Amino acid sequence: MSPTNRRSFLATGAALAAVPTVAALAGQASAATSTDLPDYAPIPPSALGPAVNSQGYYVGRIEKNLYWVTDGTYQSAFLTTREGVVLFDAPPTIGHNLQRAIDEIASANGVSNRVTHLVYSHHHADHLGASSLFGKNVVRIGHAETRKLLARDNDPARPVPDITFEKSHTLRVGGERVELAWHGTNHTPDNVYIHLPDHKTLMLVDVLLPGWVPFDSFNLNEDVPGSIAAPAKAMSYPWKHFVGGHIGRLGSRQDMVVYQQYVDDIIANVKKALAAVDPTPFFVKYGNNSWAAVKEYQAAQVAYASAPVIKKYTGVLAAADVYTASTTFIILESLRLDLGVDSQVHA
Repeated sequence: MSPTNRRSFLATGAALAAVPTVAALAGQASAATSTDLPDYAPIPPSALGPAVNSQGYYVGRIEKNLYWVTDGTYQSAFLTTREGVVLFDAPPTIGHNLQRAIDEIASANGVSNRVTHLVYSHHHADHLGASSLFGKNVVRIGHAETRKLLARDNDPARPVPDITFEKSHTLRVGGERVELAWHGTNHTPDNVYIHLPDHKTLMLVDVLLPGWVPFDSFNLNEDVPGSIAAPAKAMSYPWKHFVGGHIGRLGSRQDMVVYQQYVDDIIANVKKALAAVDPTPFFVKYGNNSWAAVKEYQAAQVAYASAPVIKKYTGVLAAADVYTASTTFIILESLRLDLGVDSQVHA
């Protein structure tokens, strides 16, 4: 098996492990077969990361004593120090492999493998669901809103942070420095920028997924204007390496540039669609069934706006033909509702 095919196979296996099966959700075997499923464009080799090992993870150096861990679908990072290890997020799909990865690096370098601090990027369970594996003697750090949201969710797998901040916090451990900052809502109200200036690295989760288009509905976005603004804020930091929280490789500044252009292209085409697609046929067809009319009208707008973007980025960003339409719909609604684009006052 070639390295590229092996990476693809292992990444697929990790993705399947991370998502409940249809049979499990339905309580019965699925009747679908592979021949019933749609075909999508091949994944560009540039979107794929290194192969995971037999235990299902890959760990590699980012810069100096900063490392990253992935299962091909989720990412975490950790910093070894003379006082212990600082871990950044604890995705449950990686789970116990986080400690295995830390053990591997600590053994090779003769440093401590004890996790002393765990930094939360935001409150979502898919990035923090393995936090409890590290016990009660770990100092957890997160945004003040993260603490509120985790207290509300009351999930024992995600203990609330011990140290919180509103705008910024400098974490100093074992001679190392980590700068944490909140620059407004984006993917969630509490998503923070994690900057390691001495390691030329920025971690910002669920915004840029290097080499890939955003996940469904613009990464299940809670604040679309905030997320559209986030890349420019990220680029204001001096960094070389980027940890996005998902998929199997690190990112670069060029990845962020391509991502910004992708979003800008969607916005530009949505504005064209708002002006070009005539609603009249849809409301004539469906009469007093307003939801049917709106559904089909917006589907036509999304198709108009997304088609040229899909064509442009297929072969450039992985899964451009999979999730661009859903992201286009979310951006369309944000332009209408958040920014008032094409809002008309009845005469």
